[in-house]
Amino acid sequence: MSSTQKDQHGARSQRSQEADKPHRRKRDKKHTCDLCGKSFSRKGSLKKHQLIHSEVKAYSCDQCGRAFTQSGSLQKHLVTHSGINAYSCDECGKEFTEKASLKHHQVIHTGERPFSCDLCGKFFSWKGSLKKHQLIHSGVKAYSCDQCGRAFTQSGSLQKHLVTHSGINAYSCDECGKEFTEKASLKHHQVIHTGERPFSCDLCGKFFSWKGSLKKHQLIHSEVKPYSCDQCGRAFTQSGNLQRHLVTHSGIKAYSCDECGKTFSQRGNRNIHRRIHSRHDVYCCDQCGKYFATDTQLQRHMFTHTEGRPYKCDLCEKTFKFPHSLRRHQQIHTRKRLYKCYCEVCIYIVVILA
Repeated sequence: MSSTQKDQHGARSQRSQEADKPHRRKRDKKHTCDLCGKSFSRKGSLKKHQLIHSEVKAYSCDQCGRAFTQSGSLQKHLVTHSGINAYSCDECGKEFTEKASLKHHQVIHTGERPFSCDLCGKFFSWKGSLKKHQLIHSGVKAYSCDQCGRAFTQSGSLQKHLVTHSGINAYSCDECGKEFTEKASLKHHQVIHTGERPFSCDLCGKFFSWKGSLKKHQLIHSEVKPYSCDQCGRAFTQSGNLQRHLVTHSGIKAYSCDECGKTFSQRGNRNIHRRIHSRHDVYCCDQCGKYFATDTQLQRHMFTHTEGRPYKCDLCEKTFKFPHSLRRHQQIHTRKRLYKCYCEVCIYIVVILA
């Protein structure tokens, strides 16, 4: 037998062996969820999934109050409170309580992001992360908070949010003692003490502590604002910012200051306001001694001590010290005036044509 015949015979033999191997056929996903359209190959998997939409969470954590639809999910969660990190990364030594968390982390070192969003081009390491992201573009927010009205695309996000209303602060900073409802919030805060800002914007040079913060910031330069308020027309780069803005139209101010009783529609604004009373992380005007909770507020206030009026109307060239004063003035030219109604029957804004 020639060498060519041997090669052909070997190839046929290999194909024959591969044909003899048991062929695992993918199951047909014939069970579909009526609410979100997700498909499953097993009826039992569909039933488990439907518990998410039922909002019945019979299993709750007695340490942080987080609730789950299944007992197994609660058991996995309880490990996060045990402090036992049985899985460690060979590359950097970081430890995890769950094997799945370790696998998710290891992609950081490989840099693989094979899944991309057709709408915005964003890449993801996991197919599940892509699916979660795509819900942002769908605009469907099936899970809403009955305390402040904020809506979420996922049940898990709502559960995390509900902890902020519980008043339970299970995580505290070792440096300053500040407490947080979420572990992620604590980690974000701890960077304040280290001062690390390794991520910088190529366009304006601004530095950030987190890569996510940089990405959010870069949307400002893109000037793409796909999320607009149907009540006042204000547009936003992110869906979450629009949702927070909508609360300002509802008239609901669920967060109040313990010191002075002032109420706020957003928890973050309430927390920023508290700095005025504690004198912690505040900014002081060197001309009049007035305190401000943020640097932005101080910079806006500084215009009151100057004659500068950097904001000019394109139609009549009248100048203003503040951008919101310019916007209010421009309503004169459009002959529109906005009136808010916050009665118990209706919550809307009336546009009166002058």
